[in-house]
Amino acid sequence: MRLFSPLYARAMRWARHRHAPAYLGTLSFAESSFFPVPPDVMLAPMCLARPERAWSFALLTTLTSVAGGLAGYAIGHFAFEAIAPWLQTTHYWPAYQTAVGWFGAYGFWAVFIAGFSPIPYKVFTLAAGALSMALVPFVLASLIGRGARFYLVAGLMKWGGAGMEAALHRYVDRLGWATLALVLAGLLLTRV
Repeated sequence: MRLFSPLYARAMRWARHRHAPAYLGTLSFAESSFFPVPPDVMLAPMCLARPERAWSFALLTTLTSVAGGLAGYAIGHFAFEAIAPWLQTTHYWPAYQTAVGWFGAYGFWAVFIAGFSPIPYKVFTLAAGALSMALVPFVLASLIGRGARFYLVAGLMKWGGAGMEAALHRYVDRLGWATLALVLAGLLLTRV
């Protein structure tokens, strides 16, 4: 069943849209403080669609993500008591508690790891603000971690170029169904 091919084709059309960079910047900012969708899902197709602009897309994503991280830091610093009851009811609460523990053990490196990895960076931005982490190390760790991640994504897509776009288009349905199966299997295993 070809469910993912039309979605992939639409994503590639959107990636070539003249307003795509503004959408990417908005998504990057929002994801760092409150939105659940990572900017990689938009950055990768944009870099495939316009490989000559891959580095500028990575820079845009990095800077707007760090700006969003500063917004998350401010929320954590100035409004954590107001959002804590809500946060405790979400699936982010265990991640927040992990972030607090990591700050005690790793400090700067906790933000760097969260910025680079698929760990929810937004939780670490809130925790950094709530724990009053020094702002300069927070910004440096965010710039390095987020920058490394987004430049890696952009570089891989630029390197793969048209060949990777064609291969993805050819195999996107198989990859999509395999990913969906893995996610469902993971959910079933965590509930057992």
